[in-house]
Amino acid sequence: MGKSVSFFVAGATTGLLVACVLGALIIRPKGVNQASSGSGGRAIVLKLAHGLDEAHPVHKAMEFMKKRLEELTDGKASLDIYSGGVLGAEVDCLEQVQKGELAMTKVSTAAIEAFIPEMKVFSVPYAFRDETHFWNTLHSPIGKRILDLGVQRQFRGLCYYDSGDRNFYTTRKPVRSVADIKGMKIRVMNSRTAMDMIKAMGGSPCPISWGELYTGLAQGTVDAAENNPPSFMTSRHYEVCKYFILSSHQRIPDMVIISAKVWDTLPLDVRKALQQAADESEAFQRKLWTETTAECLATMKTKGIEIITPDLTSFRNACAPITEDKEYLVVKKVLSEIREVK
Repeated sequence: MGKSVSFFVAGATTGLLVACVLGALIIRPKGVNQASSGSGGRAIVLKLAHGLDEAHPVHKAMEFMKKRLEELTDGKASLDIYSGGVLGAEVDCLEQVQKGELAMTKVSTAAIEAFIPEMKVFSVPYAFRDETHFWNTLHSPIGKRILDLGVQRQFRGLCYYDSGDRNFYTTRKPVRSVADIKGMKIRVMNSRTAMDMIKAMGGSPCPISWGELYTGLAQGTVDAAENNPPSFMTSRHYEVCKYFILSSHQRIPDMVIISAKVWDTLPLDVRKALQQAADESEAFQRKLWTETTAECLATMKTKGIEIITPDLTSFRNACAPITEDKEYLVVKKVLSEIREVK
């Protein structure tokens, strides 16, 4: 009888230990650490990485998110932020998030197109009438639905961050209408949509790497490029390009994402606090981005850059047929919904 009881106790103890170990494995993916909290307990610490420097509005917004998460949870949860690409480039971080090795990251929606074809809608030129329409869309049921599309790929969107609108800039030739694009060699992202856009405008798309672009512009390998004002200034492309054209041809947002594996392990109160902190950081980041963009445009003028505001009608008309291609069937329904947003 005594032996039976002993075997029973030993078996039960072993089973309990195994259950605890398995529970720990489920509760703590690699992207989640623990640290002492202010209340003396153990805080949940989420690893967040991105490729930008600490002066960038994105990093400052993430620091704001960290502070708000700590405040909302009374120190029960926090973020451990790794900037400057120390944990890998954008795609590397995305893959780590999918595996649960990293809790969170920031990724351009353009980079998610390969995983989720519907994301291509953000790259369609002139999909949005203006900035107000853009943000109204992101905050509408459509925008919220798009945030959730990544769940099937093991990540979920928490909020959007502003990355501005994309505009052309040229080395020697001003662009005042789409006719001026004809024959120009223009650097674009390695994106089907971006290349289709340049072809529709009559130019020649050149998807060379960002790191090689300064030299490409200086040596005439390409005649122009396109990006937002802060990127134009921080890359020092103003040293070789003298015209900045406010073409606003694309508005491609960034997205703050969290590993679905990590999200599923978080207590409900932490999930709620994290979502609120993310939403508040979005508003904070948008304000910073607007201020930074205005500063960059002002600095451009002091550098002798001519800022051109063209009539966008010819650009819109040239790009309109793009979505008729079968490659864009997956986004046509979403595009029609977007155009209904006020």
